[in-house]
Amino acid sequence: MPQRKMLVPILAETPAQAARAQNLVSDMDLLRLKTIARWHARGLPADVGWADLLQEAFARVLDGSRRQPQGLSMVVFVAGVMRSLKSEHWRRAGRELHYQRAQAAEPREPAPDPERTMAALQELAAIDRLFADDPVVLQIIAGIGEGLSAEQIRTAIGISSTEYDSARKRMRRVLIREGLTCRQE
Repeated sequence: MPQRKMLVPILAETPAQAARAQNLVSDMDLLRLKTIARWHARGLPADVGWADLLQEAFARVLDGSRRQPQGLSMVVFVAGVMRSLKSEHWRRAGRELHYQRAQAAEPREPAPDPERTMAALQELAAIDRLFADDPVVLQIIAGIGEGLSAEQIRTAIGISSTEYDSARKRMRRVLIREGLTCRQE
């Protein structure tokens, strides 16, 4: 498709108005795109409105950073650009959330107080007593405590996937029998 020259009228205040002025979209196409923009904006934070999504899509089309493939209607093309912008926002938000969680996961106190230390030691001793007869389960618990994946634990202690799953079931049965399950809320 040939490159469009930027012929934006001076009176165009928004990229959508500029696209309309250049006859890239009709009034009906613009209405369709507004509806699609509202749909794509659902679930996005309040600071990302549907109008922002639509204007950003048109801005990218007009500045040439997004080029319309030959044979694809402008409505479908701009809708795809908006979908891409929405995905880009969620990727960026996911990275920020991951960073915030990593910051929050850092220990707030370098050393727990003596009461918390004693409670943790008592809980570990209780777990050791519950599973004293099952060294495989104790090794799995130690691996989980170190943050290892199931595959890493299986490799470290030299057991198969079936043996690992069987040990996890034994753990669950003991915890249920002792009344040590968490309620799902």
